[in-house]
Formats: sequence, C-alpha cells, structure tokens
Amino acid sequence: MAGRGRGQQERGGRRGSGAGQQERTGRRGGGGAGGGRGSASFGGGRPPRGEAGRTRDAAGSGGRGRGAGMAASSAGGRPRSAASPDGGYGRGEPSAGARGRGGSGARRSEAGVRGDFGIPGFGGPRVRGAGPAGRGFAHGGSAPLPSAAGLQLNAAKRKGEWLELKLPESLAAVPLNGLMQLLPIPGKVAGRLISVNGVQRQGKLLRLKLFPEERPEFDPEWMELNILYEDDFTLVVNKPPGMEVHPSVKDQRGTLAHKVAAYYDMTNQACRVRHVHRLDKDTTGPVLYAKNELAHYVFDAAMREKRIERIYAALAEGVVKDAKGVIDAPIGQDRHHSTRRRVSETGESAVTRYEVIERFADHTLVRLRLETGRTHQIRVHLSHLGHPIAGDGLYGGHRPIMQRQALHGEKLVWPHPWTGERMSVHAQLPDDFAAALRALRDANGYSKR
Repeated sequence: MAGRGRGQQERGGRRGSGAGQQERTGRRGGGGAGGGRGSASFGGGRPPRGEAGRTRDAAGSGGRGRGAGMAASSAGGRPRSAASPDGGYGRGEPSAGARGRGGSGARRSEAGVRGDFGIPGFGGPRVRGAGPAGRGFAHGGSAPLPSAAGLQLNAAKRKGEWLELKLPESLAAVPLNGLMQLLPIPGKVAGRLISVNGVQRQGKLLRLKLFPEERPEFDPEWMELNILYEDDFTLVVNKPPGMEVHPSVKDQRGTLAHKVAAYYDMTNQACRVRHVHRLDKDTTGPVLYAKNELAHYVFDAAMREKRIERIYAALAEGVVKDAKGVIDAPIGQDRHHSTRRRVSETGESAVTRYEVIERFADHTLVRLRLETGRTHQIRVHLSHLGHPIAGDGLYGGHRPIMQRQALHGEKLVWPHPWTGERMSVHAQLPDDFAAALRALRDANGYSKR
C-alpha cells in the first residue's frame, strides 16, 4: 500500500553507509506493498514448557525524522534508511539498499567482521516468500466463496479517506458481501464499514473508507522523531531512552504518544495514536503504531498469535556460559515492590530465547527473542539467570558502564495489515550502548561467540 502516493516503486538501490540490508524496498511513498510472509528464524520451534525457574539449553534447536533508523523490507511506505531481510541471524550475502532520509545502502556482514550495530555476525541471507496474491480471506459462513485469484492488493491506491481497488474480471459480478469476505478485513471492521456506507462499488472499482479523519487524544508536543518506517497503515518510531511510550498517570506529558501526535499534526495526518506494544522507559528501539482501525485490529490479532516478533540486544553482566538457551519461567508481581516483577510459580507464563553474540571478561552481549510479552520480561529473566542487564539497578545491575539498562530493541517484524507481507525494521544501537561496547572491546579485546 502506498504512502500518500508519491514516487514510484523500485527494487534495490545503491550501496551506501546504511547499517542494514533489504530484500524489497520502495522510494518514499511509491508503489504498493507486496511480498512474502513467514516468521523470523531464531532457532527452531518452541520446546516443551518447564517448571518455574528452569533454563533449558537450546543449542542445536532449529531457529519523518532523521537519524540512524532503517526502513522495512517492503515496497511502498516511506523507508528512512537501509532496510533488512526478514530472516536469518548468521552471516549472509549482501543485499541491495534503498535511499531514505536517514541514510542509504547495505553493508556486507562477513566472517570475522563486526556486522550491523557494532554486533558481530548480524546479517543474514536474503529471504523471498510467496506473495499474498490468490489467497482467500473468508471470515466464516457456509456458502462457498469465489476464488480471490486476480486480486492485486498491493495495487490499491489511497485517495483521501478512501482506498480504491480495481477488481479482476472474475470478481466483477460477485455480491458485495462475498467480496468483503475475500478481502483482508476483519469481520467487525467490515461490518462497521458497510453500516456507515464505507463500501462503494462502481463497476470494477471497489472503494473502502479505511482512513476517516480522527481526532488525536494526546496534545501535540514537538520533537524530531527517528521514523524507521511509515505507510498509510503503519508507523514505526525508534524510541529514545528516558521516555515512556504513553502516559502512566493522569495529565502526564512528554511521552512518545505526545510526540507522535505532533508528528501526525505537522504532516497533516488526522490519525489517532495507537501503539501496538510498549517498551520500558529506558529501553530503546522500534515501537509499532497502527494508523487506522483496520491496522489496529490486524496488529492486535498478530500480537495474540505471536506473528509480531521483537528481537532485542542486551549487555548482561558476567559471562553467559551457554551459546543459546531458553528461559521458561513464569513472571508475577513482586509483593514487596510495586514496580518490580519476579519469577513466580503463580505468575503468568513467560518464555525468552537468547543467543550469545559476544563475550567479554565480565560482560556478555546477547540477542533475545520474546515468545511472550510480560512486563520487564527480559530484565527479570536475565536477572533470574544470574546475569542482570548492565545498568539495570532495579534488577541487580550495576552502572559503571551504562547509566540505564543496556537493553535495545534491534529488530521488529510484523505482517502488513493490508497485503499480509512480512515487514521488518532494524534500529541502530543508541550512542551510549555503542560506546559501552567499544569500551569493553578496547579493554578486553574482541571475542567471538
């Protein structure tokens, strides 16, 4: 889906100084979105659950701001810098980059060379997948549906509040209700559209009122944002440290929600501010926003179904012994501390996968993937493992290297709410995290996994 219809889609781009890689990309606002679906490879399926506190070794399991942001591996939208392939965490072949406001190009990640974000070995093979063409989107009912073959979702164009889609000859005579069942629109959203005359058909042209004007619920507070990706459905912002995603108390100001409201206002986008997930105040990385009701419903379902993946980098204290592992330990609230969480047999299920990236004399750089999204999950799990995050005073970390927890969301993967394409962005390490790694390397020397 295009980002307000500027420019034309292109594949690839020229090499430059960006820190990521890209499978498919588009110039700002051009073309439509299409591509493959899937899930990031992080070492196999989920192993059986264990008891509270149990850590299992997973070795052998199969798995419009300027700045350092990187764009999604998608066509359409507004990429800000070099994007990345959706899968793979080992060394891989280079991929073409795309031009964007934050930089451009791709960088090769080779054996023995520190890859993207100053972390060695980050990169991966280019990934292609079957696109969404031809798939059906039935939402129930017993009557057989016509085939969705020929629907070109990525060719749809936005015109004001409406999305216009040209129907193939095979669907020209299909009743409106049947057509709605073939589109990637949740039943509740489809029903509301029909009830407010938000679906119009003019011959082979289908018009959907997916972008009605909305009033933001947060007062705008301007700050230049590091936009990693944007299209008409989605916004991804690289959150800086020291800022909450949304207010936690009444009348609180200065949150990322207020900054996003200002961005929408400055760019003449009448959107509500809908965050899909949260990061802790001092954690950095991508935050996903839904720009309309359809995207919100799709993202909520994707979160429940674990189709939105969040990959983190953390600097843990001590030397983590196992190269890979799974921390399967339920998390509950600490009865003695209102904001702390702890591993508890009566808590909610929590599963974190980790992989050692680099070891130092007394610290370990690890990459982590969340299978659940409990409050403070990574911080609690690493502390429970005996390796609290550097700078995380709440969970036993110390601050000679970092003045906040050394935790950064480096990759976000999500399904496009209209085309179903698998999207991803990478976010560079913030300056203080990168400086801590340089200091450790200078003091201890470079160590592979």
